[in-house]
Amino acid sequence: MQVKEILRTKSTTLFTSKPDALLSEAVVTMADADMGSLVVMEGGRLVGLLTFREVVQIVAKRQREQRKGPTPPVAEIRVGDVMQHEPLVVTPGMELNDLRQVMIDSHQRYLPVVEDGTLLGVVSFLDVARAVLDEQGFENKMLKAYIRDWPAEA
Repeated sequence: MQVKEILRTKSTTLFTSKPDALLSEAVVTMADADMGSLVVMEGGRLVGLLTFREVVQIVAKRQREQRKGPTPPVAEIRVGDVMQHEPLVVTPGMELNDLRQVMIDSHQRYLPVVEDGTLLGVVSFLDVARAVLDEQGFENKMLKAYIRDWPAEA
């Protein structure tokens, strides 16, 4: 199975933000859409990725800073200040096992899929788990059908 097959099973809706958008607005979008990531676009091209990891990290950083003294309000933080710049991307032709290895090695739960500079979507670790489960279910069904049709011994 390839990444492009995983993308076919997903919604084509892509949630995006701009680098100069307020982080608080991006978080609302993520929460409302029940998404763990937003693609950050500027001038029609991918410039970053915002995931819940970056949100938690900046909130924790601000909390530590507040203990030392006054800090700017969280409401003033921009997406571009905390996003992953130039995120790791994968191609639609990448095999599922290679994708899993990349996700594990890079500790990334979300990876943009890009082909010839065009963003096609984002695959998540949940998408990968679902694809593996579906593939195993199909294989199990085929094996059970094969076993049922096993010829009797003479």
